[in-house]
Amino acid sequence: MNTIPDRSEEFRALQDTLYFIGGKWRLPIISSLCNGNKRFKDIQRSIPGITTRMLSKELKDMELNKLIKRTVNDDSPILITYEPTSYSRTFGKIIQAMIDWGREHREVITEREIAKKV
Repeated sequence: MNTIPDRSEEFRALQDTLYFIGGKWRLPIISSLCNGNKRFKDIQRSIPGITTRMLSKELKDMELNKLIKRTVNDDSPILITYEPTSYSRTFGKIIQAMIDWGREHREVITEREIAKKV
């Protein structure tokens, strides 16, 4: 009898990963934080096109999911900083693999476009 293996756990794990990636802003935010940007305005300036509202929403969601740590310094003026958690840093190899794949993909597409013009 030919049985199909149960892949439901793998599917759930893949869904969890896709949830972490969660759209177009989460990875750029993690990348910005890992590159040393800790203050809200610095993070916003490092990500072209992100609005204040969207950055605020993503930072809150990422804090709830243990991906970043928010620190409030009560001195005058109040200083709020963000930093990636060690847990979110575990995603670094995946981000680098995605960057590498994206570069290779761009080369394939560019070569295809050049071949069409010739």
